[in-house]
Amino acid sequence: MTPSKRSAVRAIASSRLTSKGQATVPLPVRKKLHLEPGDTLVFEESQAGTVRIRKAEPLDLEFLKALEKTLSEWNSDNDEKSYRDL
Repeated sequence: MTPSKRSAVRAIASSRLTSKGQATVPLPVRKKLHLEPGDTLVFEESQAGTVRIRKAEPLDLEFLKALEKTLSEWNSDNDEKSYRDL
């Protein structure tokens, strides 16, 4: 039986959080994720409670599920009737 391999986790950069909850994405992270101005980031939580940051891809289902929760103001029966045929 071969021992299970655990992927090593290592820090590649750090950033401080401002009083407004903002942080700069350090250059090594931007390069690693191929980030450009205007890109969207997705924050994912594992069952163990760790959080992973990744670049959202176009029509990213995880991102869309997270975004959907913020669009509840347009989620009514009247909206459904009005926009159903578009």
